[in-house]
Amino acid sequence: MAVTPDGKHKLVLIAGKPSHPPGMHEFRAGSILLENCLKSVPNLVVDRHEMGWVKAEAAFADADAVVIYADGGGKHPAVVDGHLETLRQLIAKGMGFGCMHYGVEVVANEAGKEFQEWLGGHYENSFSCNPIWSANYTKLPEHAITRGVQPFTTEDEWYFNMRFRPAFKDGLATADDGAAKFAPILTATPTDATRDGPYVYPKGPYPHIQAEKGQPETMMWAIERADGGRGFGFTGGHFHNNWGNDNVRKAVLNALAWVAKVEVPANGIESKVSDEELKANLDPKPAPKPKKTALEMPKVFQRVAAK
Repeated sequence: MAVTPDGKHKLVLIAGKPSHPPGMHEFRAGSILLENCLKSVPNLVVDRHEMGWVKAEAAFADADAVVIYADGGGKHPAVVDGHLETLRQLIAKGMGFGCMHYGVEVVANEAGKEFQEWLGGHYENSFSCNPIWSANYTKLPEHAITRGVQPFTTEDEWYFNMRFRPAFKDGLATADDGAAKFAPILTATPTDATRDGPYVYPKGPYPHIQAEKGQPETMMWAIERADGGRGFGFTGGHFHNNWGNDNVRKAVLNALAWVAKVEVPANGIESKVSDEELKANLDPKPAPKPKKTALEMPKVFQRVAAK
């Protein structure tokens, strides 16, 4: 891929539209925070966009990678309005591609094959699941994305049981598919209670998820594609405050540089984030409605609540 006129690699970072209650799916605030942290990387320029797509597709002309942090499913920014064909043409030329949190989910018959090709796998409704749980990443593999990242634990809506390419099986080990190379990055073992649910949606539990109790799962992965491009999927990022975790943030910053083919430093990309920075740029969202107490309910419901 072409570099910018000043010889830097270019990352196009796309933040999705506002969604979810305050502190969740803060795509704009999270993207601004990550962009600011990447300013210390000498050979990388970040071109950040909001509301689900670039202002003009000329932004892709000299891009080395595109990463989408947004809601997915049937309204995924990569799929709507002909965007899938735009990305197909760019990725065929070796452009890197990454998706974060809900952005790893697409409708299987709309873009499942493309996401398996470009990312190595994707979230599939009712095959994958999305519980909120504390993942304990006790052992990290050797990879550019894990440089400087220490074992950590965070509670997040960590998706698992991705629909990986058949050659990558369950996504737990490095694997080849022709010239493509797959690597798990963040792997942890959900508790039995996590597998039993409830999941965020649909609440489950799903028998095929319960049947794998005791088995580890991969929540972040990377691929080097046959066309020379790179890809990664990161299923965390639901709770905005987790960007304050140094190891979560470093893993993602490393991935953003790596997918754009920028050399990741031996100790990873260093950054600091203050509480004030975490609170900045949040989307204006209505506060959740407080639950009514029994005394505020109509009498008929008070009797039910008292039982």
